[in-house]
Order: sequence, then structure tokens, then C-alpha cells
Amino acid sequence: MAKGKEKIIEIAIPSEPDKIHYVEAETEKLAKKLGFDEDTCDNLGIAVTEVVANAITHGNKKDKTKKVYIKYVFSDKVLKIHIRDEGRGFKPENIANPLEPENIYKESGRGIFIVNTLMDDVKYLFDRNGSEIILIKKF
Repeated sequence: MAKGKEKIIEIAIPSEPDKIHYVEAETEKLAKKLGFDEDTCDNLGIAVTEVVANAITHGNKKDKTKKVYIKYVFSDKVLKIHIRDEGRGFKPENIANPLEPENIYKESGRGIFIVNTLMDDVKYLFDRNGSEIILIKKF
């Protein structure tokens, strides 16, 4: 790959939970090809799995007529994974901290916290066409 030049790979999946593993496998395969170590490949797979699951369940409400769009943008310096659904969005600042005592035993609510821990940066974009989360991992 030419220095600094970005490449893009795009996929779209229906809002079906059984498609999550396909996206995880594609993410880990690309991460290995790009030269990330095994732990980072695993972390990327975990983060993508969590965000895609949220997009299917919370964003698209498991509506099989709606899609989740995944776009991998990479160069010699960074991998950005854009995950977009067709949902109404959410306010990241309103998500409860799973480390607070009142949230420790809740069965959900840890995904975004985990994703933020595993990635170098996470960006959120919301508009009338859906929600987009961008996962950023530097080489």
C-alpha cells in the first residue's frame, strides 16, 4: 500500500444477530492482514461484535428489512471501522457507568464502556439517516 494512501472495504448485513460472527471474522481477518498482533486482532473483533450487536438490537430493533453498514478505512497509520445502523441514535453521555455500585450487577450496559477501553478512539455521529460509531485503532 502506498504510504499514507487509504483503502476502503465495505460490507452490509441484514439486522440478524447470526450475522455478527461473520463481521467479527472479517474484522479479525483484515486486522491480521494489516499486521496487528493477536491481542489487538481479538480486541478489534470484540469491539466490532459489540457495536454491531448494538446496531442490530438497539438501533435497528432487529428489523430484518434494515441493514447495518460496516466500512473499513485503513492506511499505514490507522484503521477506522465505521458501523452505521438505520436507528434513531442515542446519547453516549447518558449511558450509565458500569463501574458505579448501582450498576455493577446489571446484566447489560457494559458494551460501550468495553469498546472505549479497547480502542484508541471512538467517535459517534447521529443524523436522521441513522447512527454511526467509528472505532479507531492506530498501528
